[in-house]
Amino acid sequence: MRPAAVGAVPPADGLGGGGVQYELKLDGFRCVAFARGDRPAFLQSRGGRDLAEEFPPIAAAVARLPEGLVLDAELVAWRAGRFAFEELLHTRRARAAAPDVALGLIAFDVLALPGRDVRRLPLTDRRRLLLAALADVPPPIQPVLATTDRAEALEWMTRLADTGVEGLVCKAAASPYRAGGAGRAWVKYRRSDTEDAVVRALTGPVARPHALVLQLDDGRVLLTSPQLTPVQAREVARAAGPLLGPSAVDPEHGQVHPLTGPLRAELTLTGRPPTATFVRLRGD
Repeated sequence: MRPAAVGAVPPADGLGGGGVQYELKLDGFRCVAFARGDRPAFLQSRGGRDLAEEFPPIAAAVARLPEGLVLDAELVAWRAGRFAFEELLHTRRARAAAPDVALGLIAFDVLALPGRDVRRLPLTDRRRLLLAALADVPPPIQPVLATTDRAEALEWMTRLADTGVEGLVCKAAASPYRAGGAGRAWVKYRRSDTEDAVVRALTGPVARPHALVLQLDDGRVLLTSPQLTPVQAREVARAAGPLLGPSAVDPEHGQVHPLTGPLRAELTLTGRPPTATFVRLRGD
């Protein structure tokens, strides 16, 4: 099941009644983990690939689970007090995690128990079975933090933002597990980060620019998306006009109009890789 994106966290009766389970949204590789007894564990990616060879410690931990247990989970990396998605990419290439990186498998659903398919059960029942199945299982396998209290979930999201928690996945408590689309039974809310950046160039006509080429304080260069609204374009054109240098060709963004002086903008960053959405120009 794949949650649909929403712009706000739904209330407790907002997914068709019957209550909502709120779970932390983590930044990692989604996978379905199959414990297969004497055979090697299978870690099925969204695309159907087996991730077991790329993450041997996780595969070994799943292999120790009872045969027939199937978990829907997120494969994550933890470094220096934060979830570190980039370390998953490094680990995948090296087939081993760096000494200061911990890998984990955070399970948020159980699809099968030994000899029993439980996908048709309501989520509340599957949550109870998940906690029971993992009660005596040590890390790196752990159940996701979840609650039916919206206020508590919002507090978690705020309190844990510095650890890299992306947002919340909100699920109808009565929902069965249906492979493929989740409709509106599961939704995800991603917290966006507001940052300041330096405007390096404009794209499109100088009188009605389409987008901004921005440089973040950490050196990353991003192009804003979606296209600026007419009001935003007029605001940017007015402020950038006196600072425009000769038109140039950027190897990544094509024809641009570089700025010769300082101009800062506020933007929101969402997703991975990040999408930069223009909010406003900074007066400072």
